[in-house]
Amino acid sequence: MPRSFNHVPKSSGTVGLVAAAATAAAVGALWVRHRASRAERDNPPVGRFVEVDGVRLHYIDEGKGSPVVLLHGNAVLLQDFIASGLIDRLAGRHRVIAFDRPGFGYSERPRSRMWSAENQADTIRHALERLGVDAPVVLGHSWGASVALSMALGGAPYVRGLVLLSGYYYPGVRLDVALTAPAALPVLGDVLRYTVSPITGRLLLKRMVAAMFAPSPVPDRFFEVIAREMILRPSQIKAEAGDAAAMIPAAARLRDHYSALTIPVSIFAGAEDKIVDPQAHSVRLHQAVPQSSLVMVQGAGHMVHYAAAEQIVAAVDALTEPHDARGDDTGVADSVSPPESTIDVAES
Repeated sequence: MPRSFNHVPKSSGTVGLVAAAATAAAVGALWVRHRASRAERDNPPVGRFVEVDGVRLHYIDEGKGSPVVLLHGNAVLLQDFIASGLIDRLAGRHRVIAFDRPGFGYSERPRSRMWSAENQADTIRHALERLGVDAPVVLGHSWGASVALSMALGGAPYVRGLVLLSGYYYPGVRLDVALTAPAALPVLGDVLRYTVSPITGRLLLKRMVAAMFAPSPVPDRFFEVIAREMILRPSQIKAEAGDAAAMIPAAARLRDHYSALTIPVSIFAGAEDKIVDPQAHSVRLHQAVPQSSLVMVQGAGHMVHYAAAEQIVAAVDALTEPHDARGDDTGVADSVSPPESTIDVAES
């Protein structure tokens, strides 16, 4: 009986499919790398750089007066505070320092360390010391609120006050973390970030941003100021995925320490936030921190700093007034009179 060779075409077909997939992946990776390089060429740094702890951080430093530090959330850049108008509004009375957090925009995020909220807080604190910034009010949005809290809970009386926007303060199950976090894994994450993730990101970006602003529309100038391609670079996708994976552990570590805060805390949340439940997080934090105030902005979503920029600036002013009245830079956080514990309802 003649020997069958049916298995040969099947094996050859499998090898061919694997080779074709590998070629497609390689071509896709080159395309992604090209787009990332082009994005950086078309959108050069808007600020300066400071190197601390072996990390090069990108930041902008505008205005004069009592210092205010701005920490953006996940999936954006420091330009988020430009687009919202916060920097322009604050710089009239304050020295405003806004960072690209590690891995975002033009700030580095070395693989050699874990970039928890605490580690990011330490690096930013060291950068502020290098820049001669003393006793700032720290404003954090979303994931940046976790970093701001970590700075305030770091031990030294360094932070004068906190303004927390749309933060995630208590751990819970989140589907978006399970979907996003794999891009932070070694090897698999590298493959995803140079193949699948940038493509799916392009398909979903507008929908994701729309959900962040809902029920408000996305401002016309949002993508004019925050370039899509900068968000979709593999380096930024890695930072976004890493922060997503660290979000729940960060909240779990921080929640037992909120009552130890002795500085004034102003909390803002959009009443219609679909990304972070304001009742489960902002209201609960307000209840845990006696010297806090809470403003619930009606008709606003997760990007509450676009809807309530004026109220947020007023909150920053209130936290810095005792410092400004002395006309010096020697005050520390516990010298500021805390706001009354109140819940305000504001219209966007």
